[in-house]
Amino acid sequence: MVVPASNAFFETLPAFSDFAGVTNLGHYHPLPDDWILATSDIVGSTKAIEAGRYKAVNMAGASVISAILNAVGNHRYPFVFGGDGAIVAVPGSAMEIARDALAAVQAWVADELQLTIRAAIFPIKDIRAQGLDVRVARYRVAPDVYYAMFAGGGANWAEAEMKAGRNTVPPAPTGTRPDLSGLSCRWNPLQSRHGEILSIIVTPGAASTPAEFEQLVSSVVALTVAQERGGHPIPAAGPETGFTPGNVDYEARASAPPGKRALRKLVILGQVILVAILDRLSLRLGRFDPKIYRSDVARNSDFRKFDDGLKMTVDLDIERSRRIEALLEAASRRGICRYGLHRQQTALMTCLVPTPLQRDHMHFIDGGAGGYAQAASRLKSKFSGPI
Repeated sequence: MVVPASNAFFETLPAFSDFAGVTNLGHYHPLPDDWILATSDIVGSTKAIEAGRYKAVNMAGASVISAILNAVGNHRYPFVFGGDGAIVAVPGSAMEIARDALAAVQAWVADELQLTIRAAIFPIKDIRAQGLDVRVARYRVAPDVYYAMFAGGGANWAEAEMKAGRNTVPPAPTGTRPDLSGLSCRWNPLQSRHGEILSIIVTPGAASTPAEFEQLVSSVVALTVAQERGGHPIPAAGPETGFTPGNVDYEARASAPPGKRALRKLVILGQVILVAILDRLSLRLGRFDPKIYRSDVARNSDFRKFDDGLKMTVDLDIERSRRIEALLEAASRRGICRYGLHRQQTALMTCLVPTPLQRDHMHFIDGGAGGYAQAASRLKSKFSGPI
């Protein structure tokens, strides 16, 4: 079922393109009262990450976005990828569609990734009844790619309510498969070029005023902007093509049932090899140019975002990374923020590519050794209360 185009709230919002404007509340607009917020996270993600299952955790988190957007037939609704979970906002007319997608993706994640996802749905009007809001900004990273930024406190409240067991969506029966068309993970881990990959989560502290928190976020962003490409983990030319067997297996699990999986793996492997050859020889195949595609991957990646707080996975030199930590520690002592950091040498990328022939494919960045989930765990261990 396709949700009517009349619900194109996000597509009609004015956009901003300078990430420094992420703290400007003038960029944010309230979601309509008749919309809903779908939330999800992975139970026990920290233990899974400690067991080295970084890619499985990221694949599970991204599968929620893929399943809902494919089910409603529109990839232009606002969402945020959080590494081990996601939030997606859709019109209330799509509530049952979103519910079925969440139920199906829970079954698929349990069957194929041996992980447990919890999920819930909250009407926006119910969130506002708590004195909170869900406001959305439209951040342009390319002429045809936009990411949503969330503010107002409502998304954090919904996540805490979900973890408390409220408004949860039960999983579908085992064997149920969601539509995960376009979900892929073909790229090798991205190695740090400057010193380390730093995953950052910063949320307002108990004594913070909006102005103080805005200034803090602006200072952190300014430190990263001074790094080459603003700390982007991917070079401007894009990631290097390569082959990781595990990635092929994850994508095959998303795109084919068990009986057709061996053939699907061969098809994916053949495509990876073909693209690598074309790229190496600087050749095109029809309208597909691998060099343009790689540069678009870098251009279209969500390595920084705002979701009731700042989240970034950035490639920084050690000195700059330490300056950010010192700044956040000083602010936390004054009650301006709560924060969590995680350092690693690689970043991971999970992708939504409905077709490689169009330039609006989207790519989700997380740290390669736990990233946001580890940063969130450290935030929780240092500060009480929900993120």
